Amino acid sequence: MSSNRPRSLLDRIGATGSLLCAIHCALLPLVIAVLPSLGVAAWLGDGFEGGFVLFATGLGLFSMIGGYRRHRAVQALSLMVPGLAVLWFGVLYTPLHHSVIPHAIAMTFGGTLVGLAHLANLRLSHGHVHDASCAH
Repeated sequence: MSSNRPRSLLDRIGATGSLLCAIHCALLPLVIAVLPSLGVAAWLGDGFEGGFVLFATGLGLFSMIGGYRRHRAVQALSLMVPGLAVLWFGVLYTPLHHSVIPHAIAMTFGGTLVGLAHLANLRLSHGHVHDASCAH
């Protein structure tokens, strides 16, 4: 197994998790009334969200730093840093955190940026990019 493979797997996990998080945040206002009746409101509460943002930060920074060392391109980092900033702002800034729709928008936007950063890092780490300058 090449040394690129585990990092590639981390980016795939990060991209999938971040994009699923963005979908979750976008849909949460629609299902927020249903959660108490399902008995999972506490399970998916503030602690879960904070833990998920912490996990996304650790995974994202580990993946991005490793990727940057390989490809020396800042495109992925330029998506990851603002994405993580928006996620942390959405979790820590109380007025935003307790405002359902703006919070959902912020978390969806941040999660999407983090997911796109993982995809960019994956693409940059694989080197060749198929575009108009390709000979094949």
